[in-house]
Amino acid sequence: MDEKIEKVRKDSAPGSAGVEGESVSQAEIEEILMKYDRESAYRRIPGAYSVVISVIAIAFSLFQLYTAAFGVLPAQIQRAVHLGFGVLLAYLLYPASRRGIRKLAWYDVVLAVVGAFVMSYLVWNFKALLVRAGAYTTVDIIIGTIGILLVLEATRRVVGIPILVVVCCFLAYAYFGRYVPGFFQHRGASIERLVGHMFFTTEGMFGIPLGVSSTFIFLFILFGAFLEKTGIGQFFIDIANSIAGHAAGGPAKVAVITSAFEGTVSGSSVANTVGSGSFTIPMMKKLGYRPEFAAAVEASASTGGQLMPPIMGAAAFLMAEFIGVPYLQIVKAAVIPAILYFTGVFIVVHLEAKKTGLRGLPRERMPRFWRIMRERGQLFLPLVAIIYLLVEGSTPMKAALWGLVVAVLASCISRSTRMKPQDILAALEQGARNALGVVIACAAAGMIVGTVTLTGLGLKLANGLILLARGQLLPTLFFTMLTSLVLGMGAPTTANYVITSTIAAPALLKLGVPVIAAHMFAFYFGIVADVTPPVALAAFAGSGIAKSNPLRTGVESTKLSIAAFLVPYFFVYSPSLLLLGGAHGLETARVVLGAVIGMIGVGAALEGWLVTRTRVIERPLLLVSGLMLIHPHLTTDVVGLALIVAVYLIQTLRLRRESHARAVSG
Repeated sequence: MDEKIEKVRKDSAPGSAGVEGESVSQAEIEEILMKYDRESAYRRIPGAYSVVISVIAIAFSLFQLYTAAFGVLPAQIQRAVHLGFGVLLAYLLYPASRRGIRKLAWYDVVLAVVGAFVMSYLVWNFKALLVRAGAYTTVDIIIGTIGILLVLEATRRVVGIPILVVVCCFLAYAYFGRYVPGFFQHRGASIERLVGHMFFTTEGMFGIPLGVSSTFIFLFILFGAFLEKTGIGQFFIDIANSIAGHAAGGPAKVAVITSAFEGTVSGSSVANTVGSGSFTIPMMKKLGYRPEFAAAVEASASTGGQLMPPIMGAAAFLMAEFIGVPYLQIVKAAVIPAILYFTGVFIVVHLEAKKTGLRGLPRERMPRFWRIMRERGQLFLPLVAIIYLLVEGSTPMKAALWGLVVAVLASCISRSTRMKPQDILAALEQGARNALGVVIACAAAGMIVGTVTLTGLGLKLANGLILLARGQLLPTLFFTMLTSLVLGMGAPTTANYVITSTIAAPALLKLGVPVIAAHMFAFYFGIVADVTPPVALAAFAGSGIAKSNPLRTGVESTKLSIAAFLVPYFFVYSPSLLLLGGAHGLETARVVLGAVIGMIGVGAALEGWLVTRTRVIERPLLLVSGLMLIHPHLTTDVVGLALIVAVYLIQTLRLRRESHARAVSG
């Protein structure tokens, strides 16, 4: 059985974390993962075939560990071997259609072997290709064309059709550029030039995204697989239950806290949603939450996991390479916005619980925090080790490598978490499987970047957005948000960042927005596409568990995330939230406080509840108060704060009068 399905099955078992809930059947879990998470749509064929797959996957992980420990190979060789393993496993594991999930087609074996051969061609002819320096032979072009086509088909199978369509549109634009009207027109690239640029240089398929995948990203995904073997997923759920399970709307708050924890090591919104949602969604329904709201809470929180350092769905490593700043600076910049995102979702969840009168679970049925920490607290040690090593100046690669070692050693402290040799082998295999989506997505995204460098599309689109917004920052931010939401639909996190940062972020850079803020802004809204209809993959996956209406769940997820939609605007107008150089502690604290109060205002306006049910005039006042706190100006801050305090006092007095009237009449 697939490792991810097995993990979800264990986490969703009745009585998990000491709380009785509705179980989610294995068949339902498998169906949801296969439908919404392409990385889980593996072939499942037992016997010799599975042994071959295991050997190849373990060899892939060992290759990555070897180069991390003893030094990476020259860039093109490292990336070619990395993608060769990826393409080989992609065709062996992923069928052309769901009908082939239980059988292996002969042509998939042929495609897998051809894919491995094509990538090895770069390794064997590395020196010859350097000598030719762009003077490609007919054989080179044929090999390159086959390689591009194989990666495109692997993208369709592993990652999904949306990203394939985007890549094909970019390639078509590169070739047919002379026929494009307006300022997007360019002279066009011949097949020879296009194939040479995309396959034989480090500007296309083997560019920065695949380079980061072949070094940092794979190791952190492998690190996550090792942590899962120690039972850290259930550990996070138990910790969250001990903190918030007894509070108003307890299971919903547990979903938010658990997803924040899981976001530190996970790389998939859908996998997060199904993993923790298989436990939290049935519990929320049991306590009286509407199915759509229960699914939306989990989807919104799980999507936020892609924004949580240190991994950010593997985008942190790409961002560091794209921007050219130390990885640790990206992590520091992402901390406060990520906390604000989860705070926004938490606020709306709390207001919904208060409005509908939903209580938490009895304290005596909740696991005890200090008991959990005493029995399994060592599971935090690998995360602590990675953060310590990064702060001390180690490279992300070395930090991940030592994190793996610490994970194995820490697991040995307790018998319940101890990893056996077979667990280590299983983690090596699962790490390679989990990385396939990222490997293929990075290769595909590299062709998008290659098109931009070949045609200058990024600058053209930036000029177009600024022209549309007439050079004003706020309209440009709004149009960039819409662009990122559209481009991010259906794309995995790594490809999502590459697309949005390449296409949408340049417009903000031209208006003087700090580079990290511009990239973060585009990335945030690309990620929020996972809970924004019409695609909303995470929301639809949660809907499958809750058995709710998918479209209504998507709308509910968007509403839940609306307060969090403000976060990118906050850090563009207040870069101190990103802890950039020169950020003053008091100024940062003031902006954070203003952001939280602003999200309370917006959340209360949407939910129709602050202290009590809002009246018609109070909703717009709350909404205006929240929006005014976006801009870090003294006047707008004072007016926004005054409005929300006024509504708070009015509702408090009204609530007291109503309570007094009930007491008198009683």
